[in-house]
Amino acid sequence: MPIGTLVNAAAVAVGSITGYFLKKKYPDNIRGIVFQAIGIVTIIIGLKMSLEVKNLLTLIFSLLLGGIAGEILKLEAGINRLISGVQKKFRGEASHQFSEGMVTAFLIFCMGSMTIIGALDEGLKGDHTILFTKSILDGFTSVALASTYGIGVLFSIVPLVVYQGGITILAVMAKDFFTPYIIAQLTATGGAIIIGLGINLLKIREIRVLNLLPSLLIIILFSLFIK
Repeated sequence: MPIGTLVNAAAVAVGSITGYFLKKKYPDNIRGIVFQAIGIVTIIIGLKMSLEVKNLLTLIFSLLLGGIAGEILKLEAGINRLISGVQKKFRGEASHQFSEGMVTAFLIFCMGSMTIIGALDEGLKGDHTILFTKSILDGFTSVALASTYGIGVLFSIVPLVVYQGGITILAVMAKDFFTPYIIAQLTATGGAIIIGLGINLLKIREIRVLNLLPSLLIIILFSLFIK
């Protein structure tokens, strides 16, 4: 059972309903301090995950090569263009506010590194920590979104459950392939990326974390041949 995803969906549902009734009264200072607190927690989680590393050298090379691959492929820029394109398409619909709210919320909640790393962590290790942290972040974000876009944000939980929960289920099905060593190395690499996300949330420096996602594939390849 993708428990983390179900909790995530519940948090979005509560946040969406709250935001719908609050309308645009969601204080920016409250939203800001919540994001700062979650940023600190995210860095702590990332550090904890990174300490599981078994081979530091392959972790370093995975991040370097993965980052270079992400920059060449321009993953972050491509995802941002996708989000903008989908939003523009739905602005032209008759029920544009509902549609745009649902699509915007789904893209914000599911097009980030926390979704993939958290779902993998839940599927491979049964650890819900990242997805629970993401649930808090998404819950407060959904308040702000629903106060602007309306009830459409609530319905983003349907594609969220399918997409994020699907990754968890696929990870469970592939669990036999992932040895304890590969899981440790994958967790450590994911932790390093999560630290970058925490730095972004705290606005210390802008790190293109989505461009680092190929590192997760590279660390698996390294772990198959290098111990």
